Amino acid sequence: MRFGDCLRGTATLADGAWGTEFQKLGAALGACLDEWNLTKPELVRRVAENYGQAGSRVILTNTFRANCISLAPYGLQGQVEAINRAGVKISRQAAGDSAMVFASIGPSGKMPLTKEVNADQLRDAFSRQARALASEGPDALLVETMTDLAEARIAAEAALETGLPVIVSLVFDSGKNRDQTITGTTPEQAATALTSDGVHAIGANCGLGIRDFIPVCARLAAATPLRPSPTTTAVLPETSINAP
Repeated sequence: MRFGDCLRGTATLADGAWGTEFQKLGAALGACLDEWNLTKPELVRRVAENYGQAGSRVILTNTFRANCISLAPYGLQGQVEAINRAGVKISRQAAGDSAMVFASIGPSGKMPLTKEVNADQLRDAFSRQARALASEGPDALLVETMTDLAEARIAAEAALETGLPVIVSLVFDSGKNRDQTITGTTPEQAATALTSDGVHAIGANCGLGIRDFIPVCARLAAATPLRPSPTTTAVLPETSINAP
């Protein structure tokens, strides 16, 4: 399978949560799970293989927080390339010819564009991660679980520079408003901005109950020319994606 296959058929089923699976394998709360790509690759591969055996046709990578900003508190900022490259290799080995590999890029964990982290620092962090992931040939890059549109756009820009297909997925659940991010971005604002940036697919994940995704994704679809075909939906766990 390749990225274009998401646009044919009826559905593309992706994998589920990784963190909870690692906890079942003994991971402590607060541990740097991305480091497991180097220290416990056999357990990371087990999780990926289990999802493949369960029917997933998209396997993500264990690289959600593998940017230098998020790795710094663990003293691992110098291992960005190694951790990300290993993450793609492990998922690729687990996926074989049966599933695609979408490399995961999560948020920095800092409040974007504040005294905590500025745009140049974010751009450098996401560029380093995206280049490392791309060097191992995933089928696409998934910028996911973003709560701040500015950070999502910086990450998307870095990902697009690799030449790979780029998906961006935001969290539309501020607690008070179940159709906005915690920084107040609506589906229409996100879709308009990300479409202009040139991403290949836009979606929503995390936070909402599955029924709540339906109106959010309908609004995303109405605000962008990116479309799945009438018979096609790309499905990630608690995620829906609009693709060209």
